[in-house]
Amino acid sequence: QVQLVESGGGLVQAGGSLRLACAAFGSIFSIVDMAWYREAPGKQRELVAAITSAGSTNYEASVKGRFTISRDNAKNTVYLQMNSLKPEDTAVYSCSVYVRDTYGRLNRYWGQGTQVTVSS
Repeated sequence: QVQLVESGGGLVQAGGSLRLACAAFGSIFSIVDMAWYREAPGKQRELVAAITSAGSTNYEASVKGRFTISRDNAKNTVYLQMNSLKPEDTAVYSCSVYVRDTYGRLNRYWGQGTQVTVSS
């Protein structure tokens, strides 16, 4: 089994910055894709940013140029640096990680979610 532990959410004023982290623990042979999603009240969950094992990234259009996703493979951790935050970025942010275990099986895991609130 694998557990994801998220940290870094909170309350920030518009224009401020936050850094989210998501660390994976457990039976891990390798980590494939890692991503951050968010879900705002009354809206569907959306992909914010993703990063492959090779380091390729993609971003949701509204966060391009403001958010940066990165990963530390030695620590099995994915980060989301969020700059120039806007009130519309307010949501619960969750990480998603595809893990290959020692038996070669590929499974997807989700973090518990962390609240990000941006005040105007």
